[in-house]
This record gives sequence, C-alpha cells and structure tokens, in this order.
Amino acid sequence: MSDSDAWAKACAEDLEAEKARRRAEHGAAPGSAAEEFRKLFDAVAGKVSEGFGNPLLAGQAVRTVQQLVDQAKAAVEPVVERNPQVFDHLAAAGGELLAAYRSAVEGHETRWTRKDTPAQAPEEPPRTPREDGEGPGTGQHIDLD
Repeated sequence: MSDSDAWAKACAEDLEAEKARRRAEHGAAPGSAAEEFRKLFDAVAGKVSEGFGNPLLAGQAVRTVQQLVDQAKAAVEPVVERNPQVFDHLAAAGGELLAAYRSAVEGHETRWTRKDTPAQAPEEPPRTPREDGEGPGTGQHIDLD
C-alpha cells in the first residue's frame, strides 16, 4: 500500500468517525427538502388524526379532517416523488429571499439609526419678525399695489 493510499484511507476513517460522533451528539442530519417535507406532512397528519389531543374534536370532525389530509397527501406525494429536486431548489430560493430581505432591513436600520441621516427633514430658514411687529415673517416687503 502506498503512502497516498494509506493517507486517503486514514482520512476516510477519520471522516466517518467524525460523522458518527456528530450523529450521536446531534442526531441524524436533515435529509433533502423533499424528505423533510414528507416528515412535516406526516407529523401534521398525525396531529390531525389525534385530534390535536383535544377530546372535543372527536367523531365526525376528526374523520372529516383526516379525509382532507389524506386527499392532500395523495395529491402532493406524486409531485414529491417525480420532482424531489424541486423542493431543494425551493428551499434554496427561500433562503436567498430571506438573506436579501435581511440585507435590505439591515441597510435601512443603519440609515435610520445614524445621527447624520440625510432622510431627516430639511431645516427651515430662520424667521425674522415682520416690520409691523405682528407675528413671524420673512422680513421681505410685498407690494400689493
């Protein structure tokens, strides 16, 4: 066995050991977006079928809701099966939209909290008293004749 093969084998073993340690510490890594969507849908369906733990939601109401969940699952499942990559792209796009929103909000917050903000109202010119002494004025004479 060459040195490069031994090095590659040692690296692979170390990587697998690190992955196993992380799985033990943090649980299994999340799957693809399609798998996570299925898990979410199954969890929601399970809660609905339990009636959200509320004994008042018994009988016909639970059966009706369960029927609606089953219909929705039957409609969504083929889409997930045929196009699992679509959910990965949608998840990535959602992340990008969130990052863009955060960037825009942080930019506005910076401008709003700065003391020398150019968005402040312009200062009004100082008013001088009128010549006849009645109230503020511009100090300029206006000829009305």
